[in-house]
Amino acid sequence: MVLQVQTSAYEAKTQEIAKQLLAATQENRSFFSSLRDQMRWDDKLLAWAMSNPGLRVQLFRFIDTLPALHSKSEIASHLQEYLGDESVELPSALKGMLNFANPDSMPGQVAATTVGTAVETLAHKYISGENIKQVIKTVERLRKEKMAFTIDLLGEAVITEAEAQSYLERYLELMQQLVEASKNWAVIPAIDEADGEPIPKVQVSVKLTAFYSQFDPLDAKGSEERVSDRIRILLRRAKELGAAVHFDMEQYAYKDITLSILKKLLLEEEFRQRTDIGMTIQAYLRDSEQDTEDLISWLKERGYPLTIRLVKGAYWDQETIKAAQKHWPQPVYNDKAASDANFETITQLLLENHQYVYSAIGSHNVRSHSRAIAIAESLNVPRRRFELQVLYGMGDKVAKALVDKGYRVRVYCPYGELLPGMAYLIRRLLENTANSSFLRQNLENRPIEELLAAPIVKEENSLTPNSHFLGAADTDYAEEEVRTKAAQAFQNVRQQLGKTYLPLINGEYVNTPEFVDSLNPSNFSEVIGKVGLISVEQAEQAMQAAKAAFPGWKKTPAKQRADILRKAGDLMELRRAELSVWIVLEVGKPVKEADGEVSEAIDFCRYYADEIERLDEGVNYDIPGETNRYIYQPRGIAVVISPWNFPLAIACGMTVAALVSGNCTLLKPAETSSVITAKLTEILIDAGFPKGVFQYVPGKGSQVGAYLVNHPDTHVIAFTGSQEVGCRIYAEAAILKPGQKHMKRVIAEMGGKNAIIVDESADLDQAVVGVVQSAFGYSGQKCSAASRVIVLEPIYDAFVQRLVEATKSLNIGEAELPSTQVGPVIDANARNRIREYIEKGKAEAEVALELPSPEQGYFIGPVIFSEVSPNAVISQQEIFGPVLAVIRVKDFQEALAVANGTNYALTGGLYSRTPSHIQQAQTEFEVGNLYINRNITGAIVGRQPFGGFKLSGVGSKAGGPDYLLQFLEPRAVTENIQRQGFAPIEGAD
Repeated sequence: MVLQVQTSAYEAKTQEIAKQLLAATQENRSFFSSLRDQMRWDDKLLAWAMSNPGLRVQLFRFIDTLPALHSKSEIASHLQEYLGDESVELPSALKGMLNFANPDSMPGQVAATTVGTAVETLAHKYISGENIKQVIKTVERLRKEKMAFTIDLLGEAVITEAEAQSYLERYLELMQQLVEASKNWAVIPAIDEADGEPIPKVQVSVKLTAFYSQFDPLDAKGSEERVSDRIRILLRRAKELGAAVHFDMEQYAYKDITLSILKKLLLEEEFRQRTDIGMTIQAYLRDSEQDTEDLISWLKERGYPLTIRLVKGAYWDQETIKAAQKHWPQPVYNDKAASDANFETITQLLLENHQYVYSAIGSHNVRSHSRAIAIAESLNVPRRRFELQVLYGMGDKVAKALVDKGYRVRVYCPYGELLPGMAYLIRRLLENTANSSFLRQNLENRPIEELLAAPIVKEENSLTPNSHFLGAADTDYAEEEVRTKAAQAFQNVRQQLGKTYLPLINGEYVNTPEFVDSLNPSNFSEVIGKVGLISVEQAEQAMQAAKAAFPGWKKTPAKQRADILRKAGDLMELRRAELSVWIVLEVGKPVKEADGEVSEAIDFCRYYADEIERLDEGVNYDIPGETNRYIYQPRGIAVVISPWNFPLAIACGMTVAALVSGNCTLLKPAETSSVITAKLTEILIDAGFPKGVFQYVPGKGSQVGAYLVNHPDTHVIAFTGSQEVGCRIYAEAAILKPGQKHMKRVIAEMGGKNAIIVDESADLDQAVVGVVQSAFGYSGQKCSAASRVIVLEPIYDAFVQRLVEATKSLNIGEAELPSTQVGPVIDANARNRIREYIEKGKAEAEVALELPSPEQGYFIGPVIFSEVSPNAVISQQEIFGPVLAVIRVKDFQEALAVANGTNYALTGGLYSRTPSHIQQAQTEFEVGNLYINRNITGAIVGRQPFGGFKLSGVGSKAGGPDYLLQFLEPRAVTENIQRQGFAPIEGAD
């Protein structure tokens, strides 16, 4: 269904103004198709990108890589790698230029120089200067053209506290120098005053998140405190200097907390009367109209106007992809027409409330500007309360036409080095070359009626990932009500601490001769619960109960078993907040990671339910006169030995895989995480697993674990834990016991010595963040955690410096605090073992960083060693703690050799923008899970099935299409269906 946006009284005026503006922008213009051969290379690149989608993608990827390339031969070889791709149809001029045999050759050097210069020229079109001196020159030129300005400082992502402090200091310096320069500027009435009021000549635009490196909506209070301290300094200095400050809006995740912080801050007595401050609304967001209404209500209460800048929004691709990956509702409109229509709605809303708000309408679409002017003129909006804005280099002709018509125009001028500015450049290029871009359509001489037509909004569907399995959505802590619910869950769980949890044998909770306290590793004086440990005699009772239950469970239809699993998944979703809290408190996992673990447990239930139904169909290999059926049956009794580091997800995954396959299952969890598995037990029983089919048997690994592994009635052993224990289980399971009539199947995941390679073309912003998350998330206690980083020589020192600063900026503390990124390790044994490794590391390498840690729990601050030998103990042995070895290598070949030079092959990562390196890593990096240009932890069921080889494990990948096969025996059944030479033949009459 198509809904025509309601044509309002403003439409006729909008059309009249738009036609005048459009005529002014189209004067003396020639379209590039007729002049392509005479054009400069920067214009040619843009023209080609518009006409060839394949080239557009590869060209922009090359431009993204360019700042990391430090020689002409590197530029030439990357040009060939990106643009020589088979998917790219090259224009003849570009094809000729790339036809060189060697990047070091003269033609290679010429190609590098030509394209490098063209990209630099392109960047200078959109970036107003590389330093303050150049910026002052730019704004003085703009002022001569009667245009006001706002300056935005481009920079690398703020990932360290040093960078956040530097961001503040650079803005203080920028304001100082601009105000100093402005003393020599003559007053230009069109932009420096309105309605008898002076307007600040200097305005800067800032990003709120850049004032604190660990900015996170989950830690709303901590983020607000840290950010607000720096903003107050900025606003005070701006007042002293007479400069205006505008706050940009960034990604959707930060929107609510950004608005909340600014509203609170600007109601403080010191700032309440300030009118030289602005905020931003993005019209491509579905909730932006509501946000605007809320802001206007707040401004009425405040009593003093502020500027609201209205823009379409610059992160559409990013927001769309993130929502699809996270299974969250899509925050942006799919359809550009819907954003345009919403932009017009909000424009009207702002201008109709001009007594409370100064409107700044930012667009390059002639219709959008004309609409704003039509409304402003119809309502007689005072000049002070309305201005139009464009981005530097984007709407030059529109801006000039608007100035000529007597409107105040402000140009948004980003400035900074071209290297960190490249991300900004690519956003502008995407905008300029998109099919739906007004600028592009205007260049292509589309009919005026089409260019200026009111936006038509279609009913739209959210984009969903192209996958048959849709996982559970993690909690979005950007929502305030969700954070409140999480806080409430902590209160509820705390009232249940210290309870006793008994084993479940044959459907009954049974008393035990021995109990163990499970402690909170963040505060070991706090008992989470008392857990009953079974004896060997009780283990035997459990085994007999399983044997008795097996025949009935084996005959239970697969669909019925699958539905019990789905119910378990639904119960976990209902208890998500509570389960997260148990994980946080019992094993010291920070809140967000605990929530992700609950999602994984739910996914295992739902994915394996789907999988057993698929496998239950079997396969037919029929031929005339004979049926051949390939089917599966359960193996028997499964013993699951689960770890403490993913106490819910891994315990659940191994257990429900065994159960849904028709096996009776005994779950023996790690002692330190037995309360969480008791909670899993409650859920599985509530879901409907019959007695004897699932049993919860906590006990000592050396006694009960060994007894169950060696038991002649055990058919399958599913284990996750250390290599030492895994190898012992594998060896013991191979020994045939008296009365045993089958070979045991062992599935063992035994850890890794995981490496991330960072090559010289890597995006260091991305690489540093990814390495910090991979190495220090959950204090390095994930099987998939990075414990080695292998860095190529040209960038080694710069990488280590930023890595150290980023790690220094992490918050270390109790796992339940929303600010915590690094919590405790699991217990005293782990802490002492990690400390021993740190001492070994000090004897083998240089300490680049050793952070202090709190005393009251089992804490160890992150440690980074640099100049580490690939063969050092800390490079070879699994430490399972927040200890990272940074290894220097000469080239990519050596990096791969070092990465593969351990006994493990679990996870690995590569940060690179060199296509040949990415290709080579895919074939030669020996790991079960390889992650390219992202962190190496957090595998998702049905998306990144998880597991390794070499001494990292044996068996197929968890959460993948082969996993259930390990719990099943395949059978082939053949029947001759001929009778006296007769059999039905399909297709015959």
